[in-house]
Amino acid sequence: MKKVLLTGISGFIGQHCAVELLKQGYAVRGSVRSLSKTDEVLRGIIKEIDPQGNIEFCELNLLKDEGWDKAMEGCDFVLHVASPFKLKIPKDENELIKPAVEGTLRALKAAKKAGVKRVVLTSSIVSMLGDLDGSIKINQDSWTNVNAKNSTPYLKSKTLAEKSAWEFINNQTGENQLELVVINPGPVYGPTLTGNLSGESMDMFTKLITGKMPVLPKASTVMSDVRDIATIHVLALENEQAKGKRFIVTTENPYAFQELAQILKSNGYNKVSTKLAPNFLLKFVAKFSAEMKGMLPFIGNTIEADVQNTMSTFNWKPIPIEKTVLDTAKSIEMALKNEI
Repeated sequence: MKKVLLTGISGFIGQHCAVELLKQGYAVRGSVRSLSKTDEVLRGIIKEIDPQGNIEFCELNLLKDEGWDKAMEGCDFVLHVASPFKLKIPKDENELIKPAVEGTLRALKAAKKAGVKRVVLTSSIVSMLGDLDGSIKINQDSWTNVNAKNSTPYLKSKTLAEKSAWEFINNQTGENQLELVVINPGPVYGPTLTGNLSGESMDMFTKLITGKMPVLPKASTVMSDVRDIATIHVLALENEQAKGKRFIVTTENPYAFQELAQILKSNGYNKVSTKLAPNFLLKFVAKFSAEMKGMLPFIGNTIEADVQNTMSTFNWKPIPIEKTVLDTAKSIEMALKNEI
């Protein structure tokens, strides 16, 4: 049985990747920052599949060298999913940039040293947004200009981490060349396996369905279902056509946040607001709110993406947005009931 080191297994995407790996017959070694998180992760996974002893855990820190070599032992592949995700602007941008870049390079160096065949790296469409100006059309050759006026620490962290990964791969020496595939999702929604609602995606949806988001930003973007992201991560491990490429994993068309709210409203979520906030108001609020400042690159813009290459390479079709929205809401409802 082939073994995969999955970094960031306790995260939203990581949990779903673990389930998909087990379903496809791989053994999983999942990394967490603290082994105290493993019970929550296992409970979520067991709801979907019996691991039958094919899962184990290790402790890794993106900013420390300890444990990386040992974590790679006996692994055929690596899914490097772990990376900090915060739209809120931190006081020091290196809080996001340093772990993203250094963690990626630690994973790649340790994988190469251990003779791993391929690393699949989770990046984001935020590394593909060009000059962050007006409506944006992205494809697999697009890159974000980190010096653009509206660039944020999160956008920089994902762009610089991905660029450093390609630089490492392209400058390899020696016989055993490590392969890289990069997955670029948009905003990620879908059901939570653990009931943990603290992540950015879940937090936004929770506020939406509980009526704590009175107005919505005027913004449209391609979006991602976490189950699609997990599927493509796992398919990318051994697909020969995927080697050395970037894959956008999103809906084929962009959707406005107002459209998501309308889907919820039409399906009985009566507390949901569909009111739009004026752009000038959001830009004004961003002067005082670190969270809103992180949204500035998207406000008033439309982000479109070409996903045809992903669809043809993996014979894949994105999950319909209605299913993503309603499955997300249903899982949040269950999580909130369990908290009571």
